[in-house]
Amino acid sequence: MSDHSFSMNQKPKNMIGVRPGATGKREAIHRAAIAVFAEKGFFNSKVSDIAKQAGIADGTVYLYFKSKDEILRSIFDRAMDEFIGEGRKELAKLSDPTEKLRRIAELHLEKLSEDRDLAVVFQVELRGSTKFMQVFSASGFRDYLEIIRKTFEEGQRDGVFRTDIKPVVAAKIFYGALDEMVTNWILSPKNYPLRPMADEVLKVFIHGTAIK
Repeated sequence: MSDHSFSMNQKPKNMIGVRPGATGKREAIHRAAIAVFAEKGFFNSKVSDIAKQAGIADGTVYLYFKSKDEILRSIFDRAMDEFIGEGRKELAKLSDPTEKLRRIAELHLEKLSEDRDLAVVFQVELRGSTKFMQVFSASGFRDYLEIIRKTFEEGQRDGVFRTDIKPVVAAKIFYGALDEMVTNWILSPKNYPLRPMADEVLKVFIHGTAIK
């Protein structure tokens, strides 16, 4: 079966456009998988659903990914790589630990609010099994928590944050608050901007951790 096996009247709604070349097809599979997982759920999705959404043949998917699990892993790794890379660049411009935490919170909520399907995959589908959680906790997520932990430690050394709080615990609490903001945003029937919630998280976190 060729990549052109699907006729025009079989195109799904919002089918991903495929750019020429291997990178274009991999990107199309990636975007299609995010849309399909967000709509149907990871466990209810088939590779054929992703192929149809991408506008390619089922077999083409396997040229780039061994399995549906590998696609999900790729979605997570790529998103975390982009987020951590951008975050490090942004933090390098700042010196105040509090402002660094503020920028982390803003970026976290900005990135996920820009792509609701990706937010659904992150908040719901990636947490569908203990196996996934163990794999993802040992990869990019660990690096992300480390950035928050080091920023908090920096604030402790500068006399900004309390030293009786373990940095690793502070990092998990900070991440957990942002995580809950995103989960509530995708589940809420209300339509509201996510980014301003970064200020609300900062108010609570800084109030509880800053030296008075």
